[in-house]
Amino acid sequence: MPVFISYSHEDKEFVEQLAFQLVAHRANVWLDKWELSVGDSIINKIQDAIKTASALLIILSRSSVESEWCKKELTSGLLRELEERRVVVLPIVIDDCEIPLFLRDKLYADFRTNKDEAFVMVLQSIAKVTSDSLGRLTSPEFFVDWATDWGFHKNGQFFLRIILVEQGEDQPITCLSEIMIIANEEATKKYFETSKKHNDRFARLEVIESLSSSIEKGLEIRMRLDDNHEKRSEYKISDGDNSYLVIVSSRRLGEDTGKDVLLSIDAQILGMRDTLRGILQKG
Repeated sequence: MPVFISYSHEDKEFVEQLAFQLVAHRANVWLDKWELSVGDSIINKIQDAIKTASALLIILSRSSVESEWCKKELTSGLLRELEERRVVVLPIVIDDCEIPLFLRDKLYADFRTNKDEAFVMVLQSIAKVTSDSLGRLTSPEFFVDWATDWGFHKNGQFFLRIILVEQGEDQPITCLSEIMIIANEEATKKYFETSKKHNDRFARLEVIESLSSSIEKGLEIRMRLDDNHEKRSEYKISDGDNSYLVIVSSRRLGEDTGKDVLLSIDAQILGMRDTLRGILQKG
């Protein structure tokens, strides 16, 4: 999903320079000048872009804070923050202006002073909302940090590895899990085909979608941890000729509470899948 830039056209010189810099650092940017063609419905195109964007970069200037169009784009972004309960709006200040009321408690990138430092802040903020290899799932009771890496075995088979760390609120234990998803020859070919047609990020999501589909059809991946020793399980999932060997290992760390822990890794994978869908959804 791209990063949408909301701005007043009076600031287009700054915005175009910023957009080119972001693209040079491999950011996916949605800029109206680049995306709109003659005959397009401006309202529909922008509405769709705001709905599917990973984040909204809000350019704050004397011109933009007075622009009714910019106000509507900001409102849409703030509504998404409320609905999705995550950071969507990333403010950027480029000249002395009155900060809108609902942005006053947000940290903003200030291009009025150190432009290099402000640009680094923007890159770091974008990475937090667009990364498909690191993330966190949260709930009132616990949070799960996750990370992925991937590669190919010596025989050429693609593999995707997921690391999950679950920590309960005010709990003295932490649970560490590793999920290795190893593709067979046909599934590896499918990975390459999707990478070529779209990109490798969508290809990796497709692997996670296959595992998630099996979970939604009834596959339970749950580990009962009754001591500090690693527990391990293997599963075989398939979609036609495409199949995967899923190797799950989990262990608990921290204090010995004398109580067993039931780890619902299947729910964690579905939550991770939903996060990645939001980041990588095709526009």
